[in-house]
Amino acid sequence: MRKLNRRQFTQEASLAFLAGVTVSVSACGGGGGGGDYQSPTASSTPPTASGSKTGQIASNHGHLAVITAAELQAGGALRLDIAYTAGHSHIVDLPAQAVQQIRDGKPAQKESTLTDAPSLGGPHTHMVTFNAEVPEEPTRY
Repeated sequence: MRKLNRRQFTQEASLAFLAGVTVSVSACGGGGGGGDYQSPTASSTPPTASGSKTGQIASNHGHLAVITAAELQAGGALRLDIAYTAGHSHIVDLPAQAVQQIRDGKPAQKESTLTDAPSLGGPHTHMVTFNAEVPEEPTRY
């Protein structure tokens, strides 16, 4: 039997809970280095309400991107602060068209604001991809 620490258990339980509801932040750009996708960590994917879209964050250091079911249903423009446990904020501004596309299950991308985090290598951004599991190119906003 495989032993899991608390972080691994939380991650696997969260991912099982969120199966089928995927949001991806794919690529940390700017001064911080690589942008290859990495699986989310437990700190980036806590359980969320049914119908919400939750982020999988590449090169994540504690960020979380969530659009609630109510926000998706409303279909209006959104401003998401993806700080979570990262110790610094990034803002992701989604126009109404992007929110509606995400609600309809189509992939969409938006880059976050540039934030300086000296302990993490300096200024950087994150590319947030919603519905990344859909096998088509996301629309960039």
